[in-house]
Amino acid sequence: MDTISQLATSMGDRSEASNIAFAEKIVLANDGHAIAELIELLAHKTKGLRYDSIKVLYEVGERKPALIASHRHVFQTMLTYKDNRLQWGAMAALDAIATKYPDKIAEMLTDIVAAADSGSVITRDHAVGILIKLCLHHLSVELAYPLLIEQLLSSPVNQLPMYAENMLPVIDKKNKGVFIKTLQSRLDEVDKESKKKRIEKVIKKALTI
Repeated sequence: MDTISQLATSMGDRSEASNIAFAEKIVLANDGHAIAELIELLAHKTKGLRYDSIKVLYEVGERKPALIASHRHVFQTMLTYKDNRLQWGAMAALDAIATKYPDKIAEMLTDIVAAADSGSVITRDHAVGILIKLCLHHLSVELAYPLLIEQLLSSPVNQLPMYAENMLPVIDKKNKGVFIKTLQSRLDEVDKESKKKRIEKVIKKALTI
């Protein structure tokens, strides 16, 4: 499989369709060799090929985490990149891996949270997704839950309703108190009534847990 020729940049495709189709082909063939080539292309001199490669890698990860899991430390290193597209793409890859390998991703929490705090909204979105997955994994909840609460406290107001909604599956009788108090403490910051209602709805659901 000629990796470069199947990337969107090589095909003159300005959409992501080619990259998604390539990811699906890699998953179907269980093609570890193509994954290795894509990892190498993350350092290619051509920006478009770098961006295509990270896109294909996290799309593969969403479909079959095992295919990219062994390269997780490459993605961890990329969390410090100044290139926003590569940084959030790496976080998306780690988010995909966390679905099946939460214990491996838990080892990277310091770097994940640092990138969430300094990176783009998309980087933070995926970091929160990772923390939620770790909370659903009993070996990681004690580490991840306090970090999730910190994200609720510091997240942009626009993201707050989504984060609150996504956190509901990890809320139980023991931890719901701090969750509710955290959301209540930020309600006055929410200007849009629709967003405030979403948060209030989450609070009501949490109260019944």
